[in-house]
Amino acid sequence: MVCLGNICRSPLAEGIMRQKAWDAGIEIDVDSRGTSGFHIGESPDHRTQKNALSHGIDLSQLKAAQFRAEDFDSFDIIFVMDKDNFRNVADLARNANDMSKIRLILTETDEKGYPSEVPDPYFGGEAGFEVVYQLLDRSCRDFLNKRRK
Repeated sequence: MVCLGNICRSPLAEGIMRQKAWDAGIEIDVDSRGTSGFHIGESPDHRTQKNALSHGIDLSQLKAAQFRAEDFDSFDIIFVMDKDNFRNVADLARNANDMSKIRLILTETDEKGYPSEVPDPYFGGEAGFEVVYQLLDRSCRDFLNKRRK
């Protein structure tokens, strides 16, 4: 899971995917990164943590890290939150195989009219964090449902 700073969207996506996989009995390795190094070593934003906890997901043990080209070797899929994240991760791709791993996470849902990008809630209010939760929750659910079929 990749966003800009790895303190709002991507740690929430990591927590949601991990919890949903656990609940479904699906073994999956999930981690998150940021394309920038602004927040390396920091915990997720307190508003993200509060929102996640309201849905039964604890993000308190997560620490921000920066995406590196070597991460392509560790993961089969690199979910990004928006098109800027996609470009930043693609700039680190070493070959066509790396490029084939990058996906916008919201494209995992089949719902018509669904947005393609997860908005960054950092400069907004509490409601924005809930919007992000709902978007990621649906995409993670739909991704895992496709894997069970």
